[in-house]
Amino acid sequence: MSTKTILEVEQILKEIKSNDHPLINELRKDNRKGVIHLLTRWEKKIELEKQAMEKFLEMNHYENKYRSSGKEWIAGVDEVGRGPLAGPVVAAAVILPNDFYLSGIDDSKKLSEKKRDEYYQVIQEKAKAIGIGIIETEVIDNINIYEATKKAMNIAIHGLNRHPDVLLIDAMKLHTPYLEESIIKGDAKSISIAAASIVAKVTRDRMMKEYASKYPEYQFQNNMGYGTKDHLEAIEKFGITPIHRKSFSPIKELLLDEGNLFAFLEK
Repeated sequence: MSTKTILEVEQILKEIKSNDHPLINELRKDNRKGVIHLLTRWEKKIELEKQAMEKFLEMNHYENKYRSSGKEWIAGVDEVGRGPLAGPVVAAAVILPNDFYLSGIDDSKKLSEKKRDEYYQVIQEKAKAIGIGIIETEVIDNINIYEATKKAMNIAIHGLNRHPDVLLIDAMKLHTPYLEESIIKGDAKSISIAAASIVAKVTRDRMMKEYASKYPEYQFQNNMGYGTKDHLEAIEKFGITPIHRKSFSPIKELLLDEGNLFAFLEK
């Protein structure tokens, strides 16, 4: 092995997927700095892949539990957008195939935007069914965010191309006709809920970016409607838009202040 060039060693390591491979022991005897560097980097990569696989298997616990009892169509359900001052609440329901594997899948909030977009595309291509539910601001203000969230989830479930056998829901009870289980922090414990989280997050973020082009002063492409300092300053300066939630603080209190009411007329 010592006769191999550094470039050849690098190419060899790309093909090796396990620490048990006999060539790894040979490489460990190679004292060249370049080989030591490549081997250290490879070992780190293999360890991260191992951790990702272990996490993935752990996140299949609920799916496997129901599959072992004969349930096949298991839908993960999650939402995004309960907390922002502007924009819709969006829910997704996703049914994944039994052999689905996506290394690194997790709660959408833990992923970079680039990773979310990448995983979103994989889920779109491989999922057996996807449903989306979108509840706009006016409805949120009329029925409150909790009821709006449930409504979005139910719309997403009804948007699936077939009836699910089981619903795995992130921290909500919907009282549907289907067998369902509410899981606290489910987007970090179930691959189906994690997939729904990613689909809902990417869908909503893209909507907020479209709103950003219509209302550029509020920088929705950056804050996604959440109450950041820049967003609050924009509300103070420009008033509210039709997509702002009038039932949310501090908008609700500002609208009640008659002295400032003129500053909060909808654009």
